[in-house]
Amino acid sequence: MRRATQGDAGAIAWIYNQGIEDRIATFETRPRTAEDVVGWFDGVHPVVVAEEAGKIVGFASTSSYRPRDCYEKIAEFSVYVARDHRGLGVGRQALMALIEESAKAGLHKLVSRIFPENVASRAACRATGFREVGVYKAHGQLEGVWKDCVVVERLVGG
Repeated sequence: MRRATQGDAGAIAWIYNQGIEDRIATFETRPRTAEDVVGWFDGVHPVVVAEEAGKIVGFASTSSYRPRDCYEKIAEFSVYVARDHRGLGVGRQALMALIEESAKAGLHKLVSRIFPENVASRAACRATGFREVGVYKAHGQLEGVWKDCVVVERLVGG
């Protein structure tokens, strides 16, 4: 695990696009480019990558939660793992590294929303100290279907 750099944007986009294609972890449907991912590096919100033999096999990222000042120390997070490395604990390890980097960055809390059927992500969150707050019913549409989301949170410091 290490802190990501803008030079990792192509590999991060490749893994994120697998998640978009699989339709199990995000409402997003538009593939991302490396240029899109470079925009994630704002100097405030940490991004980490998991490497194996010099190849990036997963990542975890944070982003702004809401634009209001009262939420500036709260970040949304995402975790994605390359298809051929899923089920090996990479997501959990990336999430642990992200928690550490988020605390170093002065963030107070991480939050996310997970599809109820995404049992691997929910398990990784539980294993790293996140709590399930509740369920947003019919929170967004994916290909015309309203989907629920499980809300998770964890205090990280700050």
